[in-house]
Amino acid sequence: MTLSRIRVSMIDDHPALLRGLAAFFAQDARFEIVSLGGTAEELRQVGLDGSTDVVVADLNMPGSVFDVLTEIVHHKSGARVVVFTAHANAELAIKALDCGAHAFVLKGASSDELFEAVEAASRGEIFVTPAFTSKIFAGMRDTEGSAKDAFATLSNREKQLVELLQQGKTNKEIAVSLELTEKTVKHYMTNLMAKLHVKNRLEVVIASQKKAMGPGL
Repeated sequence: MTLSRIRVSMIDDHPALLRGLAAFFAQDARFEIVSLGGTAEELRQVGLDGSTDVVVADLNMPGSVFDVLTEIVHHKSGARVVVFTAHANAELAIKALDCGAHAFVLKGASSDELFEAVEAASRGEIFVTPAFTSKIFAGMRDTEGSAKDAFATLSNREKQLVELLQQGKTNKEIAVSLELTEKTVKHYMTNLMAKLHVKNRLEVVIASQKKAMGPGL
């Protein structure tokens, strides 16, 4: 049986980088390149027109990329978005994921890492470039042990919340999945972050990934 290829679009305002990325993906049978572009408006178009499964996009290009990310995630036929950026900034990563991106990969990462991010996003999973994940978690070292211990105290509802966060769900999508109001979800989220001694949604996902990997990581 022939497996369907993942349809990929790439949006970046650096033409040479764009062509290089497209060439890398075109050599891999898992992917089909469907379009290239260089603005937030082009990101919006390919993200909403149903032609693309995953869009690999920079954050620093003409137009309001974050507004477009939010529009895409709330559109029924919207594509999944992999942010591919040179900015190793935790706040940007958190904002992008909160707006609906499924992956955050730093430029300079290996092609295999970017391929992995695209495949994860196509499945609806969250992916953050491992080197950047370590950087974020370095600021959590003082609470790492207490965060791991705190997982044992989570309620069933809070465990559901963690699972949905790992799937890249927004507060609105979590509310629908759990049949709650967004206000109630935000309340649960606040309590969850307090229990795990973390500051944001991204750190919840990272802490849960560290717990799954076991001690010594």
